[in-house]
Amino acid sequence: MFDNKTILITGGTGSFGKKYTKTLLERYKPKKIIIYSRDELKQFEMEQTYNQECMRYFIGDVRDRDRLTMAMRGVDYVIHAAALKQVPAAEYNPMECIKTNINGAENVIHAALHNQVKKVIALSTDKAAGPVNLYGATKLASDKLFVAANNMAGGQETYFSVVRYGNVVGSRGSVVPFFQKLIDEGASKIPVTHNEMTRFWISLQGGVDFVLKNFERMLGGEIFIPKIPSIRIVDLANAMAPGLEIDEIGIRPGEKLHEIMCPADDSYHTYEFHDHYVIAPSIRFTSRPNDFDHNALDEKGTLVEPGFEYNSKNNPDFLAVGDINQFNAKACE
Repeated sequence: MFDNKTILITGGTGSFGKKYTKTLLERYKPKKIIIYSRDELKQFEMEQTYNQECMRYFIGDVRDRDRLTMAMRGVDYVIHAAALKQVPAAEYNPMECIKTNINGAENVIHAALHNQVKKVIALSTDKAAGPVNLYGATKLASDKLFVAANNMAGGQETYFSVVRYGNVVGSRGSVVPFFQKLIDEGASKIPVTHNEMTRFWISLQGGVDFVLKNFERMLGGEIFIPKIPSIRIVDLANAMAPGLEIDEIGIRPGEKLHEIMCPADDSYHTYEFHDHYVIAPSIRFTSRPNDFDHNALDEKGTLVEPGFEYNSKNNPDFLAVGDINQFNAKACE
């Protein structure tokens, strides 16, 4: 699907962008991979590893519509990964988060439509489902923009979808490197914000593979959610540092006790497939399909029961303490 195609990744120097780039180069022969990000040092560092002939590095901010429109010329597929995503930082700097996560999303949509990009997938987060923090609220707004963009496209064949998943093991925002740093420094305690806290758990490669597959599946307008395991943060701490004391320090600003990926209020238009869920648009499209019980690969889904909620507390798939280290080790390979 990506052979001889041009792919642009916003926020491409982040954990996801680098893994996505690595995977594209290993599995396909793309015409170009454009890394669009605002940090020249991270681009320089990434270029030391990924310097193939097809690689392009564009310095730019998703807040800059003109630059983004220029960078997207001739692009076939876009992965929108750029975001401000630190929850406490967003609580204290709300307008900066809004400018990047909402205004930036609108700029990506405008640039994609202007350049007649074929398909766009925006990365979301479990924090966008029933948000209690500003980061989650901005990503919910972003999700809504990308869904509605399918109506803005009219008869033009530019399709927009969203992928939503949970905490990514080993990414820069993950708690795993933080815990490991404390262990390496000889800490006597592991700080946990709440002893009952749970989170969805996915590997970086798992997230990349899910996005790749959804480029094939998408009809436009869906929010794709993978079926992934949950963990208890206390179990993670005990798995990584058996015998160390757990220090409960209290929930941080904007933090949830449990995360949701499919809210109960969306159950009336949520479909279950064999390895994922799809939240169909709540609006109707005027120039493209409105039936989401199947996808472009002709996989079939069924409408979930009214009131169904997919959350990290009641997830039937939980990793036990003994499984966590094995999962993390494989995820960080």
